[in-house]
Amino acid sequence: MTAKPTLNRPILALLLSLGLATNALAAHELQVAPATEVLQGEQQTLSLSGAAPGERITLRLSRSAVLPGTGPALLRAEAVFEADAQGRIDPERQAPLAGSYSGVDGRGLFWSALPVRGEAGSAAPAAVTDAALTDGRLQLQAWRQNADGAPQLLAEQTLRWLPAQARVLARAAAPLPGAQLLLPKTGAPGHGPLPVVIVLGGSEGGTGMARRVAEALAARGLAALALPYYSPPRWGAQGPMAPELPALPASFGRIELAQLETARDWLRQQPEVDAGRIALWGASKGAEFVLAAASRIPGFKGVVAVVPSDVIWEGFDMMQGALAQPSFSWRGEALAFVPYKGYQEEVAGFMSGQPVRLRRPHDAGRSAQPERAAAARIAVEKIAAPLLLIAGSNDQVWDSGGMARTIAARRAAAQLPTELLLFEGAGHGITGLGELPTTLNNAGPMKMGGEPAADAKAQQQGWLRSLSFLREVLQ
Repeated sequence: MTAKPTLNRPILALLLSLGLATNALAAHELQVAPATEVLQGEQQTLSLSGAAPGERITLRLSRSAVLPGTGPALLRAEAVFEADAQGRIDPERQAPLAGSYSGVDGRGLFWSALPVRGEAGSAAPAAVTDAALTDGRLQLQAWRQNADGAPQLLAEQTLRWLPAQARVLARAAAPLPGAQLLLPKTGAPGHGPLPVVIVLGGSEGGTGMARRVAEALAARGLAALALPYYSPPRWGAQGPMAPELPALPASFGRIELAQLETARDWLRQQPEVDAGRIALWGASKGAEFVLAAASRIPGFKGVVAVVPSDVIWEGFDMMQGALAQPSFSWRGEALAFVPYKGYQEEVAGFMSGQPVRLRRPHDAGRSAQPERAAAARIAVEKIAAPLLLIAGSNDQVWDSGGMARTIAARRAAAQLPTELLLFEGAGHGITGLGELPTTLNNAGPMKMGGEPAADAKAQQQGWLRSLSFLREVLQ
């Protein structure tokens, strides 16, 4: 009889240990809810299961992005957690021991990323390339240190933010340079024309912000008109660039509010749109625009004003500075305005590298000439439609928090429907959908104010409430 082959005890023990190690690695599982692929701007939650109780694991989220003025970059956030008694890590209810952010925050890994400047001293080798992070993809990884102290990859999962642009149709609004009507590709047959939101960005000018917000609204079933109204010279990675839309004013002076009448009249001619149901959305100077216009043009169903102003301010030019004329006019007539004080000295910081806080010349001008501030007040009590105000208490571009409180108080006195979302500790950069981390809001000379965590909270909650508010007033 032939003897059966046997394994000696040391080899058997080694194979068993390798098998156990393999099973342990396989047990670590990353979960993403509600799905790994969502429309950009939708919320996702991250968690991990299958860890040993008390095991320390690093969660890392990486993605690529085009940063304003600098171009493509790899962004990364990571946080070290200790697994609970069930072997789970859940950022929705657990604070990290260390990492890119602190405190319990289920969105922390999304907003706390920073550009990667090199791999020296990083907790784990880079397993993500720029090519792997294109087309809205993000890479989630779980790491631990092995017995030798070397980083060990436990699990990974690819997330994707589906671009809103792929879900919408665009049409040029001929009488308005650069304006685009955005419509959902999959409409609601049999339910008639769609309500529409006119979207205005801020002093960055051009199509950028208005187009992104309008696409996001259209991808969620509303029609939206992205309305640029100002297009200054741009600044790129290689230096100055020509304006995006040469047909629009390059200086922010005497911008005509009656453009909204033109936009409304054009929308009335579009068969897909119900021009009896129009709302307005504006951010920063765009909020100043929509409030001033809606106080003169009746019939809008609702207004969203993000980091708003309660007065008309002096105009400005990227090259010439303050213009000694108002930012806006009405049917050719210049409006009363609040002059800046110390504007030229403040913006000189762009050349010297000193921090630029535009709130200082705003506040100083208003304090120095209270009678002009009273004359420049926007008549928000003349806006019959419901109004949603979103602002931050630490805005360093202008005092949007204080001005939003003033608007809300005056409308309350007039018994008009008004909702104020005032986020403590947030700054001016709270209008995004999650494209860029809030850690970058104060990265350059221009200081927006706000703490990254507060800005992220304001961005998330402000966007969600804007959507529900617009659906309510346009139903």
